Amino acid sequence: MARSTAQPNTTPPVFSIALVITGNMLGAGILGLPVKTGIAGFVPAIIGTVAMWALMLATALIYASQKSFAESAHADLPSFFQRELGNTGKWITIVANLIILYGLLTAYISGAAAVMESLLQRPLPAWIPMLFFFGVAAGLSAFGMDILRRGNTIIMILMWATFLALVLMTGQHVNPQRLAAIKWRFLPITLPILVTAFHFHNIIPSICRTMHFDFPAIAKTMALGTGIGLVMNILWSLVVIGALPLAGSGAGTIEYAFLHNLPATVPLADIVQNPFFTSCALTFALLAITAAFMANGTALSSFIGDLTASHLGSTRRGLVFALTFLPPLAIAILYPAIFLSALDLVGGVGICLIFGILPGVLVLKHSCGLRKLGGWAILFCFALVLLYELGQEFGLLHLAPDAEYWNHVLAR
Repeated sequence: MARSTAQPNTTPPVFSIALVITGNMLGAGILGLPVKTGIAGFVPAIIGTVAMWALMLATALIYASQKSFAESAHADLPSFFQRELGNTGKWITIVANLIILYGLLTAYISGAAAVMESLLQRPLPAWIPMLFFFGVAAGLSAFGMDILRRGNTIIMILMWATFLALVLMTGQHVNPQRLAAIKWRFLPITLPILVTAFHFHNIIPSICRTMHFDFPAIAKTMALGTGIGLVMNILWSLVVIGALPLAGSGAGTIEYAFLHNLPATVPLADIVQNPFFTSCALTFALLAITAAFMANGTALSSFIGDLTASHLGSTRRGLVFALTFLPPLAIAILYPAIFLSALDLVGGVGICLIFGILPGVLVLKHSCGLRKLGGWAILFCFALVLLYELGQEFGLLHLAPDAEYWNHVLAR
């Protein structure tokens, strides 16, 4: 891997960058993950979670190992794919990546507003919490990787504290019998949100530049950052699936959260019935979404900056900021209930295509032997996820539990 000649003796900030990766992962994904995976059961949920973590880490390392990232101090994904796949690859990447990043930021703004309204139990016009969240998160994101790294460390400390409190309080309500349920046929439902839960790939160019293209340090950072996220996702799934009944009356069930597109913190608050828990749930959810917004906002800002420099001949920060943050704010205000719909499409189609299938194509193009076999495996796995999500979007597949299934669960 080629290295930058700038600051060659500077030790890369492995732990702080790892926290940026973790913060990027633990956004809306961790809030919705136990709801989707809980339908399949704890054992399928954990197997699917570990498998997707390994796949997403592998594709991240594939991107980070590409020499094209080291050839320019300002290279980003469009420039990279132009070198690898020509102008067609470049423009496919531009369109798809804009869908991913704008979709994620829109979902975060909408989701933050929904969390505040649901857990505070105070009906507000949607645009009020949206503007409040946007002002804080976009302001922090606008200053680049350095402020992101410092601010994200504080966010992650607070996030771990509230997460630990939620796990401890929820753990008191865990019923081991609920962890024994296994419904393998519902495992495909979990795949798009699992892809989203382990997505941080848009910040790989910024990570590579910040760490001076030191691939061993980058690999260690990615393994650490995603590993922390893996442990938190597994622990969170354990306590939520164990604490929430699969179905029943009231809001404190996986069924209710699934049917109403709610994060896991909402039905948990109904089960625990503790004001301190509600406060912790609100804080954790907003911190998780804020950390992810900051990381993805930084990535989108870098992406937009690359486009404006290449095609508009401008690097003005005001222009980059406006093009980065104002469109998702406008979409969220116009369509406040877009949260889960945006995440499904982003994870199952956009992320799966660019950060799942295309890395497999890169391996096939540049490798042979066992590495090429690994490329085929990556390509096959993500192609299945993509086909499933497209089938769901176009109404060709109907794998989600229906009313008959929920009635059967209640009758048992």
